[in-house]
Amino acid sequence: MEISITLLNFGYAIVGAILTIAFMIIGYKIFDKMTPFDTSQQLAEKNMAVGVVVGSIFIGLGIAVGLVIGMGLN
Repeated sequence: MEISITLLNFGYAIVGAILTIAFMIIGYKIFDKMTPFDTSQQLAEKNMAVGVVVGSIFIGLGIAVGLVIGMGLN
């Protein structure tokens, strides 16, 4: 019985991770469309300010979406 619960929770964790990554990609695309410059090009040029902002977006979205998915699955 405990193995099935463990596998079910593992499946939920995998689905949650996939959804979180998908929302991070969507958030990055939205940020890229909102800014007047090409974010990927700025990151390639090692623009530290853009890197910090993009990293902050990923951390914020990851925490928010992860908590929502985690609380919804429990």
